Amino acid sequence: MQRLFGGWPATVGLWLVIGATGCWKHDRAADTASATATAARPLAIVVSCDTAGWIVPCGCSSKQAGGLPRRATYARLAGAASDLLVADAGGAPGGTSPYDRLKFEYIARGELAMDIAAHNVGAAEARLGAAELRRLSETWHVPFVSTNVRDTRGERIAAAHQLVERQGTRVAILGVLSPGYRVAGLEIANPAEAILSEVASLRGQFDVLLVLAYLPEAELESLATQIPEADLIAGGPTGQSRAPQQAGPTLWGSATNKGKFLLHFERPAKKAAWSGRIVELGTDYADQERQLENLQSFREELGRVDFTADQTSFAPALPAQTPADFRVVGSEACEACHADDCQSWRASRHGRAWLTLLEKESQVDPYCQHCHTTGYGLPGGFTSLAASGDRVQVGCENCHGPAQAHARQPSLKTLYDARDRCVVCHDHENSPKFDYASYWELIVHGKKP
Repeated sequence: MQRLFGGWPATVGLWLVIGATGCWKHDRAADTASATATAARPLAIVVSCDTAGWIVPCGCSSKQAGGLPRRATYARLAGAASDLLVADAGGAPGGTSPYDRLKFEYIARGELAMDIAAHNVGAAEARLGAAELRRLSETWHVPFVSTNVRDTRGERIAAAHQLVERQGTRVAILGVLSPGYRVAGLEIANPAEAILSEVASLRGQFDVLLVLAYLPEAELESLATQIPEADLIAGGPTGQSRAPQQAGPTLWGSATNKGKFLLHFERPAKKAAWSGRIVELGTDYADQERQLENLQSFREELGRVDFTADQTSFAPALPAQTPADFRVVGSEACEACHADDCQSWRASRHGRAWLTLLEKESQVDPYCQHCHTTGYGLPGGFTSLAASGDRVQVGCENCHGPAQAHARQPSLKTLYDARDRCVVCHDHENSPKFDYASYWELIVHGKKP
């Protein structure tokens, strides 16, 4: 396999002002030291994948990994020690709703603040559609790349490649999506064939070939054996992140799981071998201030828009023939008959759940609202701050079900099995230590003395 390496730029001389004589003197020793330091500086490539809408971790549990503020801190540290290239292998949006689209825009803004070189069109990006990707590219100059995806007219939905240079090394970045992630209105070509065709058109224009590949694990591993022209293949989603490993001349790996992990590739010098590792963005990495400002801007925009539940992907799906009395009436309606239980509820964390959002200034975010309000997206339940500000806290009907029929006729039982409802919000991501028996003791009620 042929590798093409361009020459290093001529070293710029260092000139010193000699104040006593008013003349300039060329410091050859400093020139030599500067050239040596530049030549020895490694090239690092940091790739994220599967952000899945997570600008920051939820915040409901301690020691959660991920988030753009930590990613930016890691990039800054890597850039201090190396010539850095940042890329994303796809899967950044959390969905296609108006809320998810706005959130992806702010994720893209955060990536641009990290000087991202390329963002591959993954499955989630493809579902947004060609028009939205083109809008983001034109409005915010997001450097999307998609080598094997076109619309039904045969037009590319993003650039087929990105060419960037780091200290005289020319890097070609290609991006592919698995045909298994079919999307209406888009045509997805065979990834290997698309890559080989594009590489042929770029012959002589690059020194390093990086492929961003949004492929399942078996396809990703197979691709690494089919494209010996690639120096690096970075992908996902693969269930779990895969530490970089060699497939012939190609080093490949994957990062996944809500942006909690990064792939870090590094080459100490030209023509040296690449190495790589997986990085977990844990609490060892501080939140970068610029990314926190981006998060704050996102929340301010959420406050202005005030998305309704049906403008998000969090509202529960209801059957077409929903009974008219399947309706939330609010915890106050329960108190007439269940005074003791309601008193226990008010003293519990469920009864104060909205206050935790106020403390973190995240009450405007539907992702947080859907687990900290009563009956989110249900008839009579919380729909938006403006329309239903009284349906806050984790109320009785979150666990027992909409109670209008029961309130009118107490002999009719509510529809939910409360035990089954816990894991709707107490999932592994938001409540990794959840245990029904111990958690029930914190909210126990309904027992007669």
